[in-house]
Amino acid sequence: MIRKIDHIGIAVTSIGEVLPLYTEILGLPHLGTEEVPEQKVRVAMVKAGEVKIELLEALTPDSPIAKFIRERGEGIHHIALRTDDIRGALARLKAAGLRLIHEEPGTRGGEYAIAFIHPRSTRRVLIELCERS
Repeated sequence: MIRKIDHIGIAVTSIGEVLPLYTEILGLPHLGTEEVPEQKVRVAMVKAGEVKIELLEALTPDSPIAKFIRERGEGIHHIALRTDDIRGALARLKAAGLRLIHEEPGTRGGEYAIAFIHPRSTRRVLIELCERS
């Protein structure tokens, strides 16, 4: 069902201020930065071995990332787990009694399918499932 950790999402107020920590100081390669309007975020990806770190900056004050930062401050937002069958994974998780934020997967920039498990079902950890094409 789950193959590996795909990425760790970190909510930040400014990618421009935080990115040098990861690229210049820690020496991790920057894979790119893009806006994801459907999620109201700007995303920068850096690579740490086989796992990516996703820096998330809100594009609007009503963005889920803006709300997260207002309530909790900057920090780890979610852990994304890679699956080869997101629909099957969601069905199994729902059957096991987990609360899903998304019962049907959405897409991230048309690149891959995503869905979130509600943190009330996972001991306050927001888990994203992703299936890459």
